Amino acid sequence: MADRPTGAVQAAAIRRRIRIPLRFADGYSTTSTVISFTGLTDARQHVALELGRPAAARRPLVRLHSECLTGDVFGSQRCDCGPQLREAVERISKHGGYVLYMRQEGRGIGLYDKLDAYALQDRGLDTYEANLKLGHRADARDYTSAAQMLHALGASRIELLSNNPDKGAQLARLGITIARQVPTTLHLTATNAAYLATKARRGGHDLLGLGLERVAEPHRPAGPLAGPADLGFEGR
Repeated sequence: MADRPTGAVQAAAIRRRIRIPLRFADGYSTTSTVISFTGLTDARQHVALELGRPAAARRPLVRLHSECLTGDVFGSQRCDCGPQLREAVERISKHGGYVLYMRQEGRGIGLYDKLDAYALQDRGLDTYEANLKLGHRADARDYTSAAQMLHALGASRIELLSNNPDKGAQLARLGITIARQVPTTLHLTATNAAYLATKARRGGHDLLGLGLERVAEPHRPAGPLAGPADLGFEGR
């Protein structure tokens, strides 16, 4: 895990608000106000999707969703990111709140390195081991910008839609009150079962209470685990 910031955060401000109609592959549609910001500490182009009527909600429901091009856009079955985003948009539209779409591909390592990590996983490493093998932290995400966004939105007391305790812990240290942590649905398939089990075992994600049974561990080769050079990755 990354070193976690503590205390007050630098103020950010709303840059622009744009209404955008949304439609998902299964036909579900809604309308969101997409909000951009200035003054974010990491200078990344994160956005907030305002859904429903957050001002009318006693505590807005918030999802911190890390960007996943493969899952969110292409429907990859190696993870549960696309279904989690789809679920979050509908639930938050009904309750009132925000999806913070964080540009943190691959738990903060970027798209190309995430694909390299997939290659290592195909050789037997789990998702956290692969990040470490590539020279990254197991989870490099820092949610300081998310806290800045929430403060700018006037949402300093929220309900957090997540199974990941690290998200709530980081936000709490940055001045956001988590009134309640709401679990997401378990989006379990034959192709992501080992990935979800690893998130529960290694990342502390609260999935067992949602019905995740013990699943087979990923196959591990008998020889040494492959590294980036073994797979032909250059220029690191």
